[in-house]
Amino acid sequence: MCRLFAMTSDEPFSPLVAAKALDVMREGHDGSGVGLFLSDLSGPFEDLKDAPVLSGIFTSKGLKKLDVHMMELGFTTKYKVTIKAPKPAPPGVPQRDVYLIRAYEYPDEWHAYSAERRAFELMKVRLDLRGMGEADGDMIVFSFWPDAIMIKEIGDPLTVVQHLGLDRKELMARVIMAQGRQNTNYAINLYACHPFFIQGICTMTNGENTAFVPIKEYLSSRGFPGYMGYNSDSEVFAHILHYSTYQLGLPLEAYKHVITPLSDDEMGDHPNKAFLKQLRQTCRRLIIDGPNCVIGCLPNKSLFMVQDRKKLRPGIVGGRPGCYAFSSEECGLDAVIPDRDKSLDFQPMHLDTAIVSSDRQEVHICRQTQSLPQALCA
Repeated sequence: MCRLFAMTSDEPFSPLVAAKALDVMREGHDGSGVGLFLSDLSGPFEDLKDAPVLSGIFTSKGLKKLDVHMMELGFTTKYKVTIKAPKPAPPGVPQRDVYLIRAYEYPDEWHAYSAERRAFELMKVRLDLRGMGEADGDMIVFSFWPDAIMIKEIGDPLTVVQHLGLDRKELMARVIMAQGRQNTNYAINLYACHPFFIQGICTMTNGENTAFVPIKEYLSSRGFPGYMGYNSDSEVFAHILHYSTYQLGLPLEAYKHVITPLSDDEMGDHPNKAFLKQLRQTCRRLIIDGPNCVIGCLPNKSLFMVQDRKKLRPGIVGGRPGCYAFSSEECGLDAVIPDRDKSLDFQPMHLDTAIVSSDRQEVHICRQTQSLPQALCA
């Protein structure tokens, strides 16, 4: 198993906070890797909300390739954070040349693009850069998107965060997702490390998706270039969410109906029965098998947690107005928000989607037995 922690807060906080929450849950991960997603950024990135931010790991050679390629595309640097880790690296942590976080100014012609085209082109640039680095391993690119930073590395989460000096004002954020990895793939590939990101959508999972192959095949057949990679069976959760929202135009409340649809008996006299039956038939190849606990973030900064039917992976949500956290275990919440009203903590069951929107005022629980927005089913 892995361990997951995510937090959304009115006040920016450090990745170190999330790493410490993972550390108290260390019995649930083996220290083989950590992944961090930061959004609603603070510090110097506060005034660069619309600038695409590139996150990745580069060798000196790879950095030169990056500079040439981005210059040819017409991107110019607006701000950057370059992390050169001290030597030697701690045991179990690779020695890298550069961890790069760089905000860019768009090429002149991009300013006339529609939001949809700009999102597509940003994804294409990320995929091109990833492809350029795969042969020699000199460029590992995790994200290229406004108001988003991703950092992934092999090693114990707290050790990695401290080694890289991530407790710095430039990396303060109001939304952070973090995964402490349990290696189940033998050879560790950083592209297999959660969280997974596509066009502003991010998810991470604790579990095992035994329906991975048919889901991967279905997504790969959609003709969308971003549905690729699949170094982890959990990456499909991000892509299903993207497909549901971007391609089908469904709200988050419908995501659960795609991945774990109600049976005929469970639908009973559900007010949206006809729509849900049609959705189940249309998206039948996206139905997951578990057990899985999924935590995700939408472009609007809403955080959510869902469980599949087996409900065999722990998950809990709690906090107070202005600060909420999603954690694999209660001790993760205790480490970060000890002053919350614990009687309000909520553990989502297999019909629930627990959501904290960007206003951070409450945990909203959406159950699959409830009606969906009327306009959706018209």
